[in-house]
Amino acid sequence: MQVFALTGGMGMGKSAVADLLQRRGIPVADADEYARRLVQPGEPALEEISRAFGATVIGPDGRLRREGLAEIVFSDVQARRQLQDILHPRIRQMWREQIVAWRASGHTFGVVVVPLLYEIGAEAEFDAVICVACSPETQRARLRARGWTDRQIEQRLVAQLHVDEKMARADYVVWTEGELDVVSAQLDRIFSAG
Repeated sequence: MQVFALTGGMGMGKSAVADLLQRRGIPVADADEYARRLVQPGEPALEEISRAFGATVIGPDGRLRREGLAEIVFSDVQARRQLQDILHPRIRQMWREQIVAWRASGHTFGVVVVPLLYEIGAEAEFDAVICVACSPETQRARLRARGWTDRQIEQRLVAQLHVDEKMARADYVVWTEGELDVVSAQLDRIFSAG
């Protein structure tokens, strides 16, 4: 079985590519989805986040106030590292368990979406890395369409490795400027060669 990491910048099309892969029958695990599970009420990681960042990051319903936490961690490098130290080891364990299950099921391929792959030094865990990319203009337009302000976009971009470096370090690059059939054709080449 070959296990690929799928990475890239925010708004560059990782979710669209993951969806195309799933439609092909390739199993996909998503680190962001794992992170969302880990911060549900009652989860140990959420309790640890509350202790680290204060009760104000938890709403009256017991749920994480994502925007409040984002304000803290995207304006303070130490706070961001502290959050990563809470979440990333747990996320890594979850994807490792998923890969074991895929192997046991006899899958040929598996893909784990890890937006911060290089930032956390996890690339060696995978057989190959696919970086999803688009132009900075398209990226910003997509992020604005999500309701993000230019300030929020800048804070998050500064917190991640530049996409040019991600592309240079990846085994494959999927360019997402075009229509989905163009993206799909790029995936055909990767997974027929894989």
